[in-house]
Amino acid sequence: MDLLQTVILAIVEGLTEFLPVSSTGHMIIAQKFLGIPSTDFVKAFTVIIQFGAILSVVVLYWKQFFKLNDCKIFDQKGLENLSSGQRLTAYVKRFLYKYDFYWKLFIAFLPAAFFGLLFSDIIDSFLENVWVVAIMLVLGGIIMLFVDKWFNKTDENQTITEKKALYIGFFQCIAMIPGVSRSMATIVGGMTQRLTRKHAAEFSFFLAVPTMFAATAYKLLKLILDPNGMNVLQENMGSLIVGNVVAFIVAMLAIKFFISYVTRYGFKLFGYYRIILGGVLLVLLMMGYNLEII
Repeated sequence: MDLLQTVILAIVEGLTEFLPVSSTGHMIIAQKFLGIPSTDFVKAFTVIIQFGAILSVVVLYWKQFFKLNDCKIFDQKGLENLSSGQRLTAYVKRFLYKYDFYWKLFIAFLPAAFFGLLFSDIIDSFLENVWVVAIMLVLGGIIMLFVDKWFNKTDENQTITEKKALYIGFFQCIAMIPGVSRSMATIVGGMTQRLTRKHAAEFSFFLAVPTMFAATAYKLLKLILDPNGMNVLQENMGSLIVGNVVAFIVAMLAIKFFISYVTRYGFKLFGYYRIILGGVLLVLLMMGYNLEII
């Protein structure tokens, strides 16, 4: 890839990663129209630059990411009066309460980690199928048009429980299909648990950090373990640095816009956009245009 192609792909990643429009789908489309061949490095690049995007979440929400609960379930005297089993239970409760934010993210992350490893080969086989991307864009867009009406009831208590976190985690697995959108799947999952649009979107951003970090680390490890992987990384280190920096800046702007917009107006705009884009792709495919990535 040249510098312009690198910057364009990074902009697409930063813009679409946290919007319910499918970053994977947009990256595939952008890669096709830029004429970028689907080499092992390009496949790794599109995943590795997610690190820049997830770093933007940590920076914007640093208070949540680095805040630990003040845990005083039992004082030391109380612990001394407990049996060994009760003391262990008390320590576990104290630990889970103190690190409650990370514990909930871990629970929500588990389904994607499990199914991602189990079906990694199948998922990879779909990644370059533009038909799948186009159909999922349209179907997801239709859901976006009605999601505000379907899940308009919210609880006064917006606390994320273990059950809610796990439920949202299973919704995230749907996004393994290219064109679905990880953001859309997790936000809808949150809204089914009576979270407000804002709280569902923010938890979706938080969950993106361990999920995308794991995907980035996995791709990077596979590249390093490849016999020629280190040479490929060294030759393209400039592209990776530029890509992550651009994705970081653009993602910060996209997150701020999305939270402000969706809190006020909901998801219909994104639904219409998905339907139009997916529809255009389907028409081009049916007219015989070759949109597959070689």
